[in-house]
Amino acid sequence: MSDAAPQVSLTVKPNGPVLVTGPVTLVDPTGKQVVLPAGRPFALCRCGASKQKPFCDGSHGPAGFKAADPAPAR
Repeated sequence: MSDAAPQVSLTVKPNGPVLVTGPVTLVDPTGKQVVLPAGRPFALCRCGASKQKPFCDGSHGPAGFKAADPAPAR
């Protein structure tokens, strides 16, 4: 049995959403925790066109969203 914490990964998809894998807690702007399916990855909208915000619904394609640049160094 490992004492290591489960890994959380955020992957920025080219011209698309942020794919989230691993155990996370998502809290909406009112402070309410959003129930997420256990063990399943999900995608967060980056384009602003989703009708299911904060989740991606694929609207970035029809909206022509382009943001494939790499993340800047911090």
